[in-house]
Amino acid sequence: MLQMRPGCECCDKDLPADAGGAWICSFECTFCGDCVETRLAWRCPNCGGAFSARPMRVGGALERNPAQLERVFKPGGCAPN
Repeated sequence: MLQMRPGCECCDKDLPADAGGAWICSFECTFCGDCVETRLAWRCPNCGGAFSARPMRVGGALERNPAQLERVFKPGGCAPN
């Protein structure tokens, strides 16, 4: 099950689980669309992998399986591989 991390690792922008705009790599590193496009050139700075749009989790699914609360914020490591 996806962790649904709550924010962008680069800029710390909120990325709610029930809203679009989040991008993840295969390791679930999570970034906002602005950082993916303008700062990362569509490559994860942690693993070098490509991004996919993170699906939304809404309604009862979100209530039964809440998003992760712990934020991952690594502004110093936010550069393309």
